[in-house]
Amino acid sequence: MIDFSKLDKTIHEKGRLSIMTLLASRADAWAFQDLKGELDMSDGNLITHLRTLATAGFVESEKLTGDGRPQTLYSLTHAGRHAFVDYLAVLEQILDLGK
Repeated sequence: MIDFSKLDKTIHEKGRLSIMTLLASRADAWAFQDLKGELDMSDGNLITHLRTLATAGFVESEKLTGDGRPQTLYSLTHAGRHAFVDYLAVLEQILDLGK
């Protein structure tokens, strides 16, 4: 029997899963505007998901101010990377049970 309750509900929502996947895809941080463009989300939708992930301890942000416009960069925390790897492992288990 497949135990879907093992899937982390914080990550499992489509928007948050998309964010986690992008953040996990590279070692450096993503700028808010780059995430927004890649995911085709509104400012409000994206920031809501990022706040949920930050509250869970999965995402951290860094605000940069310099010569140009202020920019906020987002990256996975160590806990976030670990949670994402665990999430993928559960998906793999589910897929293996279906074979």
